[in-house]
Amino acid sequence: MTKALLIAAPRSGSGKTTLTLGLLAALKRQGVKVRAAKSGPDYIDPAFHEAATGAPSLNLDSWAMPPALLQTVAAEAGANSDLLIVESAMGLFDGASAERTGSAAELASALDLPVLLILDVSGQAQSAAAMLRGFASHDPRLNIAGVVLNRVGSDRHRLMIERAIAPLGIPIVGAIPRDEAIHLPERHLGLVQAGEHGDLALRLERLADLVERSCDLARIEDLARSLTVQTNGVVALPPPGQTIALARDEAFSFIYPHLLSGWRQAGAEIVPFSPLADEAPPSHCDACWLPGGYPELHASRLAAANHFKVGLGKFAASRRVHGECGGYMVLGQWLEDAEGNRHAMTGLLSHATSFAERRLHLGYRTAKLSVSSPLGRSGEVVRGHEFHYASLTEPGGEVSLADLFDAEGNRLGATGGRRGHVTGTFFHVVASAEPHILGDARPRAMVESA
Repeated sequence: MTKALLIAAPRSGSGKTTLTLGLLAALKRQGVKVRAAKSGPDYIDPAFHEAATGAPSLNLDSWAMPPALLQTVAAEAGANSDLLIVESAMGLFDGASAERTGSAAELASALDLPVLLILDVSGQAQSAAAMLRGFASHDPRLNIAGVVLNRVGSDRHRLMIERAIAPLGIPIVGAIPRDEAIHLPERHLGLVQAGEHGDLALRLERLADLVERSCDLARIEDLARSLTVQTNGVVALPPPGQTIALARDEAFSFIYPHLLSGWRQAGAEIVPFSPLADEAPPSHCDACWLPGGYPELHASRLAAANHFKVGLGKFAASRRVHGECGGYMVLGQWLEDAEGNRHAMTGLLSHATSFAERRLHLGYRTAKLSVSSPLGRSGEVVRGHEFHYASLTEPGGEVSLADLFDAEGNRLGATGGRRGHVTGTFFHVVASAEPHILGDARPRAMVESA
């Protein structure tokens, strides 16, 4: 049976990703069948997980996923492995709301995952014990099974902290020294994507070396606990068509693997194509999905991709096209880049967006659909999030796609739009609020034409 462990920290920037990637690469090197998952919404870290393990990394989201779906995705995440390592987001207890938080702590409680806490001990010594004591006692449902010290300055520094922590009875299973050379470069939505690192394999080898030197891998494996979850025969979202053209390149890479997996399980075929390579959606497909990504970094190439733009327009005349976040930006009239230059997009919707004056839009969202779309039928509720810096400079004249609410239930207003077969929104979907049974989750186009 697969065993599982959650890696968490008191806050972002403590070294979770460094430890996770190093562990994954080191354990794989030792012959352990290891897989990874990410707590909460995140497109970028799972790609690094996959590079380290050779297997897809799924997202486990206790806020956006109904309990039955969470169990199903967790079972898939750990399938065919000895050990599943789940990397948390932000701090262990950081979440969205008081009741249903989406925090890593909530996920650990829901799936009965032991927690390996990594502490950034730079600038402190005995105070690290006080912090660990607080985290260990804050929620009695959680098991802080072990701790790794990060950014340790010297042997004396490590010994001072070890002596202070010893009375707590929580084992220290690693002490990672300060090493700025292991830093991964970042951009405005997080780490630079895994596929853009020409030296990623070398970086992972170095992280594996670091973790092997600094951590007790055998003791960390022993901290893990059997993953007791079951597949419940549900999918996050019915597929938007029988054969789905999926934009897939450096400008369009943000789509959750559990969505794609669910669509395939429901009988849909997914056919990738590249707008950056000036490819149009394949004509034999009956739906097109433009995911989020970084179109603002490739705006001039997209503006010049006439075959893509004309082909998408012809496709949309008779078949469904949906864009979310970056995909939504490309469906508009134009996109303004960071330097203020305007680039003509597809014009299938009448809005326009700008990246010149950046403003962060971030948080969990609930969307009540105002019209039928690939996200669901009018009146249905879906859960997901927003994470973008671009803003609407022209709102567009189409009927809105959905009413949007934050994690506390406060209405934020209308979002997105629909014109003919084309829909789009900045909102990223994670799952329907109510789980869809696999046998009933036929492709949307088939259901609506039945």
